[in-house]
Amino acid sequence: MSGRTHVRACPERTCVGCRKRAAKHELLRVIAVAGACVPDPRSSLPGRGAYLHPDSGCLDLAVRRRAFPRAFRLTGTLDTEALREQVTAGPDSAPAS
Repeated sequence: MSGRTHVRACPERTCVGCRKRAAKHELLRVIAVAGACVPDPRSSLPGRGAYLHPDSGCLDLAVRRRAFPRAFRLTGTLDTEALREQVTAGPDSAPAS
């Protein structure tokens, strides 16, 4: 044994709103379903995901910059109301069904 402590690297992702890197567990995964941005707090839904700080400022930046269609490689606009409800409700709330 070498005596070294094995440290597991924490995966990092980039927020589509503020473009800052953060640990994956600090960001909210978002997917596109039927023309809408849907929060995926458990990171278990299939499909291409984008990551966002659970903060209304980052959400506003992402919407203004049209970051979601670009991240999902889609054209047109996406409805962000369900995502906005999740972000304003806070990280401890259950996802809207």
